[in-house]
Amino acid sequence: MKCPFCNKDATRVIDSRPSDDDSTIRRRRKCDNCGKRFTTYEKVEAIPLMIIKKDHTRQPYDRSKLEKGIYSSCHKRPVSVAQINTLVDDVENTIFNMEVHEIPSSKIGEIVMDKLRNLDGVAYVRFASVYREFKDVNTFMNEIQKFMKESANK
Repeated sequence: MKCPFCNKDATRVIDSRPSDDDSTIRRRRKCDNCGKRFTTYEKVEAIPLMIIKKDHTRQPYDRSKLEKGIYSSCHKRPVSVAQINTLVDDVENTIFNMEVHEIPSSKIGEIVMDKLRNLDGVAYVRFASVYREFKDVNTFMNEIQKFMKESANK
């Protein structure tokens, strides 16, 4: 690390601590050449993730879109904000653990439905109805029957 004062690379870390949000490490450094101190921050470099939409366009991953869809599905359901945040974190962890640079939105939808199925049946059916774009009542009923059979087998 180069000193911002004298531009020499003879610096050393004299103190390290996590930042307030635990997402970065704050390091106090001292230049061996000029003796001045300065602070640097170290952060994990995230893999940029692109979402491949149904029309084959690509968009950067946006957590808020995922949250919005899940919150809408859970609206007026006995699901706490903490449960929703945990579900969003679980979906994100699943996605990022795949270590891919691009992922189809359909794959994310399947992951969300799988996790919602275990959290709340109504929220699951709501999400599935939007995600799978049910065209008629029969398609909707088929999904509900499929969900009920899966629930009965558990």
